[in-house]
Amino acid sequence: MLIAFAADRIKMLWFQGKSLQIAKSSFGLLRNLSASNRALPVLTLFTKAPCPLCDEAKEVLQPYKDRFILQEVDITLPENSTWYERYKFDIPVFHLNGQFLMMHRVNTSKLEKQLLKLEQQVLATN
Repeated sequence: MLIAFAADRIKMLWFQGKSLQIAKSSFGLLRNLSASNRALPVLTLFTKAPCPLCDEAKEVLQPYKDRFILQEVDITLPENSTWYERYKFDIPVFHLNGQFLMMHRVNTSKLEKQLLKLEQQVLATN
């Protein structure tokens, strides 16, 4: 695994299959992906600054931080204009592995259910 630090964010690069995967985490400590044979699911947070609801959501996610990689997408950046048009009035918005999961607040029941489902799929394939 290759790790690069940038400002207050941590960028994580790893190889999965034949492709290079990139994720950003704002939780501080990196999970050790090499300790596991599976890649963690990616929870994408669509956000902008300031976003008090996003800050609150990240706090609610803390107990789950070892079960996914948090990737933040700043919808105000020019390259994210499509996401801005879609979510400008709805942040925070969360996608799990590229699929819409929830918006406005963290629904821990829904998150737990989807994480368990993904973890069971991984176990079934091993």
